[in-house]
Amino acid sequence: MGRKALPMPADITPEQPLTPDLMNNLNALAEHQQAIMDKYGEGLPYQRERIVHEARFYMAQSAEAMLEAGKRLIIIKENEPHGEFTKIVTEQLGLAERTARRMMEASLKYLSPQLMGKRPTLAGLGKAKLFELMTQDDEELAELAEGGTIAGLTLDDVDRMSVRELKAKLRDTEKSLEASRRLANEKDQKINELSEKRLLDQHRPLGEEGVRQLREEIGLVGFDVKAILMGRFREGLEKLSSHSGDITSHADYLAGLLNNIEFEINVLRSDFSLPHHAVSELVPDWVKDDSDAEDADFQLPEHLRGSGQDNGEEVVL
Repeated sequence: MGRKALPMPADITPEQPLTPDLMNNLNALAEHQQAIMDKYGEGLPYQRERIVHEARFYMAQSAEAMLEAGKRLIIIKENEPHGEFTKIVTEQLGLAERTARRMMEASLKYLSPQLMGKRPTLAGLGKAKLFELMTQDDEELAELAEGGTIAGLTLDDVDRMSVRELKAKLRDTEKSLEASRRLANEKDQKINELSEKRLLDQHRPLGEEGVRQLREEIGLVGFDVKAILMGRFREGLEKLSSHSGDITSHADYLAGLLNNIEFEINVLRSDFSLPHHAVSELVPDWVKDDSDAEDADFQLPEHLRGSGQDNGEEVVL
C-alpha cells in the first residue's frame, strides 16, 4: 500500500507592512500614553486593576473630605451673618452657593447618628453618588451599606454604575413609587367617599320603596347563607363524617363548627333584639291588604241577591 501524500505546506503570507500614516498614529498614541504615565503614574507601568483600585481609594478620600468640609461650612453658616457667609463661600473658598449648600446637606445626611457608622462604606462610592443618594431614606441607606438593596440595587451595583445611570435608576424608581402612592391615595379617597355616602344613606329616610328594596337585598343574602349551609357546608360534613370510622371521631369538631355558627346567629339576634321564633301569620300583610280592598269592592251578582237580603236574613248559597 502506497503512502498517503503529505499535505502541501500552506503558503505563509508575509506580514503586511503598516502604512506610514498608521505607523505615525500608533507611535503618537504610544508617546502620549507614556507621557501620561510619566506624569501621573509615579514611575509604575499601567495596570488596570491597580489603577481602578487606587481610583476608588482616592474617590473615598474625596468623599470623606467633602463631608468634613461640609461640617465646617455648617459651623461657618451658624456663626456668620448671611451676607458674610456668602462672601466666605464664594470669595475665600471659591465655591458656588449651590455647591456649598449641597455639601452641607450631605454632611447633615451622612453624619447623622443612623448613618455615622456606615460612613466609610458609603464614602467609597464617591461624592457624586453620595449627592444622588441624599434623597433616599436613612433606613434604606443603612440597609444598602449592610448588604441590602436600594431601588433594587446592591452596593456593588451602585459602585459599578455611572453617576448618570444611578440618577436615571433612582428617578425611574421614584416615579414608580409616586404612581403607586397616587393610586393608593385615589383608592382611599374613593373608599372614603363611598363610606360617607353610605353613612348619609343610613340616616336618610328610605321610603316605602327603599325599605322594600332593602328587605329584598337582605333576603337574598339570607338565601345565599342558607344555600351555603345546606349545600357546600352540608356536603363537607357528610364527607368528613364518612371518613371517621375507627380511626378518629369528628363529632366534636363538627359540633364546634355548628356552635360557632349558632353563636354568631345569637349575637345578631341579641344586637337587633329579635325574637327566637318569628310570629308569622297565615295570610301575609301584602296579601291581606289586597284582599281587604277586594272585599270592600265586592258585590254579589244580581241573580244571587234574594229577598232575604232586604229583610236582613242570611242568604244560603
